[in-house]
Amino acid sequence: MSKLAVSKSQPWIRSAGFDGLWLLAPPFLALLVVLLLPARFQASASMPLWGWVVLVVLIDVAHVYSTLFRTYFDAARRREQQRLLWLVPLGCYAAGVALHQLGGGLVFWRVLAYLAVFHFIRQQYGFLRLYARHEPPQPGRWLDTALIYYATLYPLLYWHFSAARNFNWFIDGDFVQRDWPIGRAVATVLYTLLIGLYVAKEIRQWLTVRSFNAPRNLLMAGTLLSWYFGIVYFNGDLAFTLLNVVSHGIPYLALIWISRSISARSRKAGPTSSLQKYGVAGFLGLLFVLAYVEEGFWDGLVWREHGTVFGWFQHLPQVSQPTLVAWLVPLLALPQATHYVLDGFIWRRPKSA
Repeated sequence: MSKLAVSKSQPWIRSAGFDGLWLLAPPFLALLVVLLLPARFQASASMPLWGWVVLVVLIDVAHVYSTLFRTYFDAARRREQQRLLWLVPLGCYAAGVALHQLGGGLVFWRVLAYLAVFHFIRQQYGFLRLYARHEPPQPGRWLDTALIYYATLYPLLYWHFSAARNFNWFIDGDFVQRDWPIGRAVATVLYTLLIGLYVAKEIRQWLTVRSFNAPRNLLMAGTLLSWYFGIVYFNGDLAFTLLNVVSHGIPYLALIWISRSISARSRKAGPTSSLQKYGVAGFLGLLFVLAYVEEGFWDGLVWREHGTVFGWFQHLPQVSQPTLVAWLVPLLALPQATHYVLDGFIWRRPKSA
C-alpha cells in the first residue's frame, strides 16, 4: 500500500473523499437506512425480494467474485502463487464434500458460517492496521486491536448466548446457540469497559499530543455501530443483512478496485489491464453477472425460492438425492469457501515491500 496517496495529516488509504464514501461511510449509511425502515423489517424474519437481490446477489455474492481480480485474473499473481491458487479450491472442495458426507448439511453450513465470520472479523482488523500504519508505538495501542476484535465478537457472543433470533448467517441453526443470560451480561460488561478505555485513551492522546486519527476512529465507530445494531439491537433479517453485507461488501469491493489499479500502475501494465480496459462498469458488470449465474444455479438445483428472479434456471432438475447433494452443494459453495481462504493470503505484503 506504499504507493497509495496519503494525506499529510491523516493516513487515508487513497484519499479523504474516496475512503470517506466507499470505505468508511457504508456502515453509517446502512444504519440510517435501517432506522428509516418500517418496524416490521427491523424485527422480523421477513426479507423483501428487492432486498435479497440487492444485498445478497449484487453485493454479498458479487464481492466474493471480486477476489478474482487480485488472483486468477492477475497474470503476475498467477505465476507467483500458482500452487496456492490450485490447492485452495481443491482443498476447499474436498473438505466440503467430506463435511457434507460425514456430518450432513448442517455440519457443512456451520463450518462455512464460522469461516465466513472469521473472514468478516479479519477484514475489520485489516482496515485498522492500514489506518494505523503510520502511528508510532505508544501506550494503550493494544486497545485498538482489542476493541476492533471485540466490536465484532461481542455481538456474536450475544447472538450465541440468546434464544433463536429472526435471522441466521446461512441457514437456520448454523450457529450453536444457548440462552444464557449470565454469559450475555458478562460479555456486555467487558464490551462497555473496552469502549470506555478506548475513548479515554483517545481523549488523553488528543490532550497530550494533539493527535487524532480520524479514519481509524471512523472505522472503529462504524464497526461498533454496524455489528451492534445489526445483531444485538435489531432482530430482523433485513436489518441484519443490510448492516452486515453493506458494511463488509462495499468496502471490500472498493479496496479490490484501488489495489488492482495501483498494482497495474506499479507494474506499468498496458491498456489491456482488465480494470484499465473496462473500467468500473466492466468491473461491477462482470461481478453482477457471475453472482446472478451462481445464485441461479443455487435456486434451480437446490433452493427453488426465487423463481421470479431466476426463471430460466427453473428448468434445471432440483437435486434432492443425499449423495448428489453432498457433491453438489460444496461445488456451488466453492467460490465462497475459496474467497474466504484466499483472502487470508492475498493481502500479505512481500518482505521486501
